[in-house]
Order: sequence, then C-alpha cells, then structure tokens
Amino acid sequence: MIKINQLLRGVASLRQIGPDVEVRSIEYDSRRVLPGSLFFAMQGGTTDGNRFISAAVRQGAVGIVTDSSVAFSATDAEHPQLALVEVEHGRKALAGLASNFFGNPENKLALCGVTGTNGKTTTAFLLESMLNHVHRKTVLVGTIEYHVCGTVRSSPHTTPESRDLLELFSEGVRCGATEAVMEVSSHALAQGRVWGLKYDVAIFTNLTRDHLDFHGTMENYLAAKRSLFDGRNGVSPRVAVVNLDDPHGFEIAAAARTSGAEVFSYGLDHGEFRANEVEMLASGMRFAMTTPQGTVPIATRLTGKVNSYNLLAASAAAMARGLKLEEIATGTAALDHVPGRFQTVDSGQPFTVVVDYAHTDDALKNLIALSREFVGKTGGRVITLFGCGGDRDRTKRPLMGRVAGEGSDFVVLTSDNPRSEDPSAIIGDVLPGLELTGTDYVVEPARAVAIALAIDAAKPGDLVLLAGKGHERVQVLSDRTIPFDDAQVARQVLSSLRFEGPTP
Repeated sequence: MIKINQLLRGVASLRQIGPDVEVRSIEYDSRRVLPGSLFFAMQGGTTDGNRFISAAVRQGAVGIVTDSSVAFSATDAEHPQLALVEVEHGRKALAGLASNFFGNPENKLALCGVTGTNGKTTTAFLLESMLNHVHRKTVLVGTIEYHVCGTVRSSPHTTPESRDLLELFSEGVRCGATEAVMEVSSHALAQGRVWGLKYDVAIFTNLTRDHLDFHGTMENYLAAKRSLFDGRNGVSPRVAVVNLDDPHGFEIAAAARTSGAEVFSYGLDHGEFRANEVEMLASGMRFAMTTPQGTVPIATRLTGKVNSYNLLAASAAAMARGLKLEEIATGTAALDHVPGRFQTVDSGQPFTVVVDYAHTDDALKNLIALSREFVGKTGGRVITLFGCGGDRDRTKRPLMGRVAGEGSDFVVLTSDNPRSEDPSAIIGDVLPGLELTGTDYVVEPARAVAIALAIDAAKPGDLVLLAGKGHERVQVLSDRTIPFDDAQVARQVLSSLRFEGPTP
C-alpha cells in the first residue's frame, strides 16, 4: 500500500482535499475497483468515467482522481469522507500516479517504441528476437500478444492504458527483464497513454492513410506519430530510427534531431542501413545488410519488400541497444514467423494460401505486389479476399477496392469486422473502387463461405490471399463476437478438398 500524497509526487494537480489515505490499487475501470482502490474518472472519446464515480464508491474506492471540476464538487458534497484530486489531463495524471504506484518500473527498463502505420508488429517481434538471442530478458507489448520474460499473454489493445502498461513493466522487472519493446499507436500518443515514458530508442516505420475516423486529417495523424520523436510526449528518445524512404521520414528525422535525439536512418533507397543483393522466395529471403559498422549477410524466414524495411528498422534499433552485427544476423534467423503476417497455410495443396493482417490500402497494395512477384515465377494468379472494418475510416474503403482490383486476377469481397455497421453497406462503399478496375470479382458477406470460394477458385501455381484479419481469432459483429480464425477456416476448407497435411 502507498499513501495518496506519495502517489502524487511529481504529478500536477489543480486541487486536492480529504485525508491522506492508503491506496491498495489504482483503477480507471469502475468494475475493477476493490476496497482501498483509487479510482480515476477520466473523460474519453466515447464515454466519461466521471459517470461511474458513485459505482466506484459503492465498491470501496477510498479516493477519486477526476479531470472534471463539476464531478469534483459534486463528489465532495456527496462523499466528504473521500480523498479527492482534480487534474487537468486525466491520462497524463494516470501515467504519473501509476508509475509511482508500481515503483517507476519504466526507469529500470530500456524502452524501445515502434510507431507507424504498417510494420510495427513485425519490427517489434524481430527486435525482441535479437535481444533475446543475446540473453536479454524482455517485455513485449503489441497488437498480437504481450510477452513478459517469455510468457505469453493475450493483447486486448496494441498500446494499453498507462496503468496496465506499467503493471506489465513491473512484472517484467520482477522477473529480471532489462528491455521492453512496444508498439506505440497513434491513438495512444494522442490520448496520452504513454505520456512521460522515456524511450531509449524510438522507431518510425512509415505513414499511410489510416485511422482518419479518429484523427480527422492526415496532418493530425502525422502530428501524433511525430510526438514520439519531437519531445511533445514529455521526453525525447535517445536514438530515433527513421525510414527515410517514407515521404515523412526526413521531417521525423529533423524533428528528432532538433529535440536532441541521435538519428539512425534506414531504407532501400536512402539511409545508413540498407539491404543489397536481395534474394526473395516464398520461404524467406537473403540480403547483404550495409550499416555504419560494416556489412553482414542476413537470412530470414520472412519475405517481401515490406519485411526488408522491418528488418532494417529492427537491426538499426538493435545496434542502438549495443548489439553487434553478427548478433543481429543470428537473432534475425531465430525468428520463425510472426502470426498473421504473410503466414502460409500449407496442407499439401498445389497452390499457396497466405493469411495476412493487411487492412489499409497501402498495406494491401504491398501485399498483393509481393504475391505477384511469387506467382510471376509460376505463371499463377493472385486471388485476393478482403473486407473493410466497420466503425472505422470509410474513405479508405473504395481505395482498398481499387488496389485489390488493380493488383489481383480475381477478388472475393467479403466482411471483416463489421461491428455496428451493416456488412452490405460496407461492401457497397468498397465496390466503386473495385469496379473501376474491371477485374473479375464475387461478393460474399459470410467470411467463411468467402474463404471457401477463394480457395475453390485456386488452380496449381496460384496464390490465395486472405487479407485483413491476420492473427485475429474472433469476428466482431453488431450483436456479438464469434470465434473466427482465417488460418483455421482455410485449413478446414483444404481438408474438405482432401488436402490433409503439408507436403513432405
């Protein structure tokens, strides 16, 4: 337990009244409040935590931190026995108090943060593999899963709220972790979920159209990403790893330098870290990586131009963390695959089935281009299945339809996670872009049926892309969430076609 005044050390508050109570836990979800908890009541985009103050008090909260002056006064009048604190920014205050509550674990870990539209997950997995290869214990936080010293946890959010993130860091410190690798989403940066964290290394992968339902404009989206590098997140990184092939890379690099960070740059056309003599196959790739410390041969089970960038980003970050070239190369080779990222489903069929998370027009375009390279060697076709998520940026839907049609020989348009929207309405938003291309397509809203259609259409040498959901194990509908795994459904379809196992 810790006294509330100790928790407030270094945290700005507007006013504070009530006793210096002992706090057993800090919570921002009233359903998790227990006797002795300090409850954070924060205003959010879709709900206001101040509405749940009474519920938290009923469950035993001994103190309330609020970002609402109205809620502060009302709670003081109704519950004069409570410790009350009013703060200007709820999430920034939560970050500071959570750090104090969990013993400032972020200061005991070397933090590496990866931000960008695409490539965050693979880059984080690669960097963790490199660090683990030199026997450094790690915490990994990302879209697919969380890792704490080798144990795997489910991942409810790409970047969790600061309270949950710092609890993970605290567990990692207790089991001997010295490094943390995390994906840093633009939502987390804009909302202050990672406020004040001092990143030793910050990585920028790229910026393409996404999340405009949240940010509103590309300028706001870029500003959120840039805040990880320019000091507006509270602290500047020691080293910024920046993709200079991205149109925004030079701006990010300049902002990082101005904030006092050292910049490590990478790219296929620009930068200090480059991939040369690239040999690419469906089973992996090889290239010579040139760096400021020399050149080293890289061999990996990952493949594709996109993964060349991810490897360069992770390698630059690993070098910033003190790894040598040979350690980077062997750490790269140790990573078998990243779930849902160009993941092949092999049941011995004479065509290729790939599951991938690509859910933006740029990611889908890159994925189809990679697939085209492979079928070019066999004379096969690219069959692309995809949909668009509901309650997300509608403007990218026709763009995804267009890139799918332009790059594919046959398209199966289906449902993704429709959430509260009508799947047929989402498909209707996609169709104008797809129809412009003149490519043959079929519409099937039921995703399992659509996967069967795509696979049934495949001939020897073809490549079937199941895009959009990748590692996800559920489908979110308007009235329920159901188990759904693209790879598992594909295996079931292949089994029904008498393909029972991988070719020896």
